Amino acid sequence: MRGASKKSLSSAATASAGPTKAVSKEVERIDQFFYTYADNSSVMIDPEGIETLCSHLEVPHTDVRILMLAWKMGCEKQGYFTLDEWRAGLKALRADSISKLKKAFPELVQEVTRPSNFQDFYIYAFRYCLTEDKKKCIEIPVACELLNLVLGLQFRPQVDKLSNYLKYQNDYKVINMDQWMGFMRFCNEINFPSLDNYDSDLAWPLILDNFVEWLRENKS
Repeated sequence: MRGASKKSLSSAATASAGPTKAVSKEVERIDQFFYTYADNSSVMIDPEGIETLCSHLEVPHTDVRILMLAWKMGCEKQGYFTLDEWRAGLKALRADSISKLKKAFPELVQEVTRPSNFQDFYIYAFRYCLTEDKKKCIEIPVACELLNLVLGLQFRPQVDKLSNYLKYQNDYKVINMDQWMGFMRFCNEINFPSLDNYDSDLAWPLILDNFVEWLRENKS
């Protein structure tokens, strides 16, 4: 009986060690993947490394999936991936190579576009573009690019008109978070192009009141 007990304990120990060993091997492969692109001095994947990664993934660095990847990793600084961020994101995606990361993209897109996640991603996209500490606004050209990237596929007509208006108007040089959130709410809630349910007496940012007025004035 004593021998059997030792054998059982040994088997249990091996079984419990198995998953741990597998996890450490996975992390090792993810780390190796990271160092393929990381800058040796900063131990981060910098903008140049991200360009190379995008080239290997066969996507432009402006592709929304790269922004989705940054969201998945929880990246804090635009254009830089730390080892911890890389590990967190790629473990969740079960991707330790270029081929696996490519295959993970459709699942990542599905995850981000779920209503329960999309608002978080939309907020993240704005914050990710705040490139300086204590910065609270993004410039109009950046806002237009970002709108196209994150809302363009779902709301092309609205985004095109909004971008045209933002480039045309002279009252605002930058966009804040409240205005940014208003853009998404507008796309989700307002009948377009009729605008028949837009009520300027409700709590809309002034920039959207001006946008709707401009649309109505320029309606052909």
